[in-house]
Amino acid sequence: MTIQLNTDKNLTIHQEYEDKINTQITEALSRFSYLITRLEVHLSDENGSKDGLEDKRCLLEVRITGKEPIAVTNLGNTYDLAITGALTKLKSKLETVAGKMKAH
Repeated sequence: MTIQLNTDKNLTIHQEYEDKINTQITEALSRFSYLITRLEVHLSDENGSKDGLEDKRCLLEVRITGKEPIAVTNLGNTYDLAITGALTKLKSKLETVAGKMKAH
């Protein structure tokens, strides 16, 4: 599974934080690793440099062999919360896809 991290112009990711994100995603989606060929992480700040609640956005787009891409998005007060919420949504969608693939 290839993980690609993308950020907007308001965010600079340090290597330690990128490693943490990659580890978190790899562990959370380990049971679906046989399905996933590529995962793109898009982190952005919805209102730029201004403060705000729930303004950190994480969009996860996953490519599955032989299927259309699946994308989920989540907002949070921090990037960690946004990533965690998006992973929860993505795991739910992947459960559905994996279940349908086993049924056929």
